[in-house]
Order: sequence, then structure tokens, then C-alpha cells
Amino acid sequence: MNLITRKRALASLALAGASALVLAGCGAAPEAEETNTVDFTACAVSDEGSWNDKSFNEAAYDGLLKAEDELGVEINDAESASTEDFEPNLTSMVDAGCDVTFAVGFNFSLNDTIFNVADANADSHFVWIDGWNQGQTNLKPITYAMEQSSYLAGYLAAAYSTSKVVGTYGGLDIPAVTAFMDGFYYGAKAYEAETGTPITVLGRDPIAATGTFTDPGLSFGDTEGAKAISAGFLAEGADVIFPVAGGLFASTAEAITESGSTTAVFLGVDKNIAVTSPEYADLVLTSVEKRMTQAVFDIISDLSSGGEFSVDPYVGTLENDGTALSDSDKISDELLAKLEELKAGIIDGSINPLA
Repeated sequence: MNLITRKRALASLALAGASALVLAGCGAAPEAEETNTVDFTACAVSDEGSWNDKSFNEAAYDGLLKAEDELGVEINDAESASTEDFEPNLTSMVDAGCDVTFAVGFNFSLNDTIFNVADANADSHFVWIDGWNQGQTNLKPITYAMEQSSYLAGYLAAAYSTSKVVGTYGGLDIPAVTAFMDGFYYGAKAYEAETGTPITVLGRDPIAATGTFTDPGLSFGDTEGAKAISAGFLAEGADVIFPVAGGLFASTAEAITESGSTTAVFLGVDKNIAVTSPEYADLVLTSVEKRMTQAVFDIISDLSSGGEFSVDPYVGTLENDGTALSDSDKISDELLAKLEELKAGIIDGSINPLA
């Protein structure tokens, strides 16, 4: 059963149970309110993997589900098992008559797939998460200043760490990933400069443009590589790890557990991992959220209500709440206040998260 089928099934069971209770106690049940349907079809094609990855893909897909539930639009989707599925999946959405199709992830740039499909279907509208425009009149990018929230995460990691050794690794060496890693590095080094306490950051040196990444052939599916990298960081003394690799945080959690450490934690990405994967909550310091759900929903809401399609990029920032750190009970009030101060500095431009 796929994600949408499962959610609909659970909703149907809940409604049936509620109706039975009302009928038993009060006679006829009141009619349930129905969401007005809208003559608009919103579609999406996933990056590699399933919509139920508890991370990047799911965050975008939740925006589609939210639009279906709250706006009454029709939805359609296609999951990509590999990058070879991108073009046929996008084409299938065009053939299905989608009013807008979201392409989820930087990888749609491979072989110019998204550009070729957009150019070949000038009457169709596409929105590309972590993408850009090369002159197309039907391709809207969604981008995020992930270095901003990651800077806060780096400062937090350095302050929280007992060993003062922290680490980060990525699923792919691409800008959409390294933006997280670079912000993390500079945030940790900001703590070092402010306190005079040396901080070692494993896995990324933005000045030398070097970093640690999983097998590019497997990218966000290299579970063994992610676990080995995490175990290596732990062996070097790291007690805070930041995997920028979708669902591979599970491999980091496994490495922490197997290490026997009672203090090591990790940071999630894209969604609040402590909520989406509660089995790992004890090991999650916080998550660096890329709030794709709201961006997807907002764009569908505008277009389905008669808004004009625009290729102007949507940019998620700390200021517009497009990115943020998740709430966490592991962060002291004093440190929370400091993070708010840093956030304000990034927003007003007095702090550069990439320096």
C-alpha cells in the first residue's frame, strides 16, 4: 500500500468509527462536511526513492496531500526508482493533463532532463525544487538558503558537544547538499571564534571545497557507506553528526547505537526527524527543516485560485520561515536565546552564514 492509499484508508476507518458511535448514541449521524472540489490537478515526480522516505521526498509530497485535503484539488504523482525514471515520469504527468507538475530535487538536472521536458511541453507548467531556470517560460524554481538554518545548527552542535568534535557528510557533492554543510561548518567556527574553544569539524572544509560524501553511484541510498562514515566520525571523537543525505540518518543512528556512546546525537534534515521517525527521537538534537510542504501548498493554492503562473523563484529563508530549526527539548533556554540572536543577525544581514 502506498503512502496516499494508506493515509486515505486510515482516514476512512476513523470516519467509519466516528459515524458508528454517533449512530449508536444519537440516531442519525450528521453529514460530514465535504471539501469543495476544484478543477485543478497538481502533480509531482519524486527524486530517487519513495514518497515515504521520512525526509526530502515526503516533505514535498505532503504539500500535495495538504492541497488535496484543504483546497479540493485533484492530485497525481509518479515515484522514481532511479534517475532514468525522471523523463518518462514527467512525461506521464504531462499526458495526464496536470495543471502543474513539481519535480523534486536537484537531480532532475541530469542530462538536462527537466529543461528538455519543459522545452518540449511549452504549454505545461513545471515547478522544480532545488532547481533553476535556463530561460524557460514554464519552469519555476524553488530554492532555499539552507546555509542560514545550518549555520544555527553548526553553532548549536559546537555548543552542545562535549568533545568539541562534530562531523557532517552528504549524499551527493551538489550545491543543494553542500549549502547545509557549509553553513554548519561556519556556524561551528563562529562558536569557536566567540568562545575561544577549538572546534574540529569533520567531513567538510568549504575553503578547500572538500568534503565527505556517500557513494555517488548510490547517493541517498548508500546505507552502508553512511554507516561507515558515521562510525569513522565517532571513532575520531565526534559526538554530534549532521548527515545531509535524506533518509540515511537512520544509518547514522545505527552507528551511534552500535558505538555504545551515551552522549552522541545527530541532526536531521528537511523534516522534524524526532517527529517523523520517533524511534530515533532520543538521538536527535534538532533538525534543519527545509519546509517544502508549505512551499508546494502555497504555489498550488495560488494557481488553483486563479493566480498567474510565474517563473520567479520561491526562496525559502529564515525570514519567511521557509527554513528553520525544529523545536527540541535538548536545547537550553540560554542557548535558544543565543540562536534567536544569531537568527536575527542573519536576517538583518549583520551575520554572513557563509563566512
